[in-house]
Amino acid sequence: MGQKDIVEKNLEDYNDVFADIVNALVFKGKQAVRPSDLMPVKVRSQYKADEGKLHEEERDNAKYWSKGKVKIALLGLENQTKPDQDMPFRVIGYDGAAYRSQLIDEKSKERCPVLSIVLYFGESHWNGPRSILEMVDLPEGMENYVNDYKIHIFEVAYLTEEQVKLFKSDFRIVADYFVQKRKNKKYIPGRKTIRHVDAVLKFMSVMTGDRRFLEVQKGKKSGGDQTMCEILDQIENRGIQKGMEIMRAEKDEVIAQNKAMLAEKEASLAEKDAELARKEAELARAMELLKKYNIAFVS
Repeated sequence: MGQKDIVEKNLEDYNDVFADIVNALVFKGKQAVRPSDLMPVKVRSQYKADEGKLHEEERDNAKYWSKGKVKIALLGLENQTKPDQDMPFRVIGYDGAAYRSQLIDEKSKERCPVLSIVLYFGESHWNGPRSILEMVDLPEGMENYVNDYKIHIFEVAYLTEEQVKLFKSDFRIVADYFVQKRKNKKYIPGRKTIRHVDAVLKFMSVMTGDRRFLEVQKGKKSGGDQTMCEILDQIENRGIQKGMEIMRAEKDEVIAQNKAMLAEKEASLAEKDAELARKEAELARAMELLKKYNIAFVS
């Protein structure tokens, strides 16, 4: 499982975030699904392939929407950072497994619908298929007999301002970030308080590739709400401090290099002085010998 998937699951696994995504995108902002109505459900399912081996498939996130003891629907969230040409097959596989699990549950005769939502975080529009019939070549005469299966893809970066405002949870910050980056190539944070700070910071770090979000998380005291504006202020301040540290380190390095160069020059001068002294000593001895020779020659 990729790190991005893990981070997305951590954030969306919170009931308030999960319910908020469904309410904003499916019910157009109506608070139909309450966080307390959601129950966790197994996201892994097994199937037997042609070779007889058991294979396992795992959907990103799924919860039962219930009222009391009555299950209303099974809701699934799938995350994509780039278009998947096989996405309709994948979704129908997940949904089929969910329906099959209801058949083999001998303890309950309840039957409920399955709804899967695909959240697409790419900067460009989804250019993959959105239905089964877009993926296959249908022989003539079968048009009225082969059932289609359409998937519901929401392009997060292309949500309207009105749609973004429908979110009440931390996902509004996520959606607002992707919309602004797609439209303006930059992000101006709002003042909305972040409830699940750690999950949002991890999400932002992985999805943006900016590890400074993780550095802020490490330096943050546990507990307490924050806004993205405050977090970016911390990042900026840390950036200034880091810049000053780098400047000091570079200054110290330059000083050390200069000292090393000076010491090298002093050593070179000392070596030259020693060589000069040696030559002067040799010259002095030669002069003494010459003087002595001249005296001996005259006598």
